[in-house]
Formats: sequence, structure tokens, C-alpha cells
Amino acid sequence: MSGDETAAARDGAAEASAAEVLALLRRRGQTVAVAESLTGGLVAAELTAVDGASHAFRGSVTAYATDLKRELLGVDAALLAERGAVDAEVARQMAGGVRRALGADWGVATTGVAGPTPQDGKPVGTVHVAVAGPSNKPAAAALRLAGDRAGIRAESVRAAVKLLFSELIATAGAQDTEQHDEF
Repeated sequence: MSGDETAAARDGAAEASAAEVLALLRRRGQTVAVAESLTGGLVAAELTAVDGASHAFRGSVTAYATDLKRELLGVDAALLAERGAVDAEVARQMAGGVRRALGADWGVATTGVAGPTPQDGKPVGTVHVAVAGPSNKPAAAALRLAGDRAGIRAESVRAAVKLLFSELIATAGAQDTEQHDEF
């Protein structure tokens, strides 16, 4: 993929659908797993609503309680104690943890405050999504969303899918180079 194509694909990531993400993963022979907090399984539901999702979707962990983020996903206890569960690094560690726990090539995570009240000193609408891949440092996006609980959760799902798509596109050039080096 040329640089222009990569930039265009990233710009189009706002429109990326779960079907497009899964199709790309399937073409690459890769898989994804999801760790969710505020979205409570909505990212997994979005992905598994796509026909043929089982070819690329490994599974999900809904770690709503903070202690489950530590116990099931390996999020650092000191980090959780210092910053709380609503944090970019927590999201990164959740993404890496679910990737390892479920044996996936890619891990996606959501954590945040959907409301109606603040959490850990963070206002309603504070959300972090993250993606951990096979060869890159986990990426995270911080969101400041407005709206009601359902709207914040829905936008968090869209942001998680968008970030995964962006990371898949960003690694496409590296994969193409690796494949060409084999010849």
C-alpha cells in the first residue's frame, strides 16, 4: 500500500465497519480479542454480528470491576491504585492482556465513564480505547464524549473499531515488506 493509500485508508477509518475490520483480519489470517469495561460487551457484539466473524474473532472479556482488570487481564495493580481504571495505560494493558489471554493477534480494549456519575475523579464521557498488535506498541485514543450513557457507549464502540482499523492499516506496509523479504 502506498503512503497515499495508507493516508486515505486512515482518513476513511472514521467509516470503518466491523465487517471491514473482520474482512481485513481474515485476509491476513489474523485474529482479534476484546477486553471491555464501560461498553459491557458491545464491541464484541458489534464484531460477532458480522457473518463469518468466527474466522477472526477469538472472544472477549468483560472486566467491568477494577479487580478483574488486574486478575484476568494482568493490568498492573500499582497503576490501578495510582490512576484508577479510567486511564490510557490501563486501556493499553487491557488490550495486551486480552490478546495474551485469548491467544489473539490483536487485542482491543475500552475503559471509561459512561455515567451517570463521575468515576475515580474522571468526568462522565472520559473514555480510553486501545489496541495491541503483534509487533507494535499498544496504541490508545482518549475520548471526551458528550451525551447520555447509551450514546457514550455507542460512540466508544465506534472509536474502538476505528482504532483497530487504523492500526491494521498502519501495519499493512510492514507486513507487505515482511512478505516480500521471504522471496
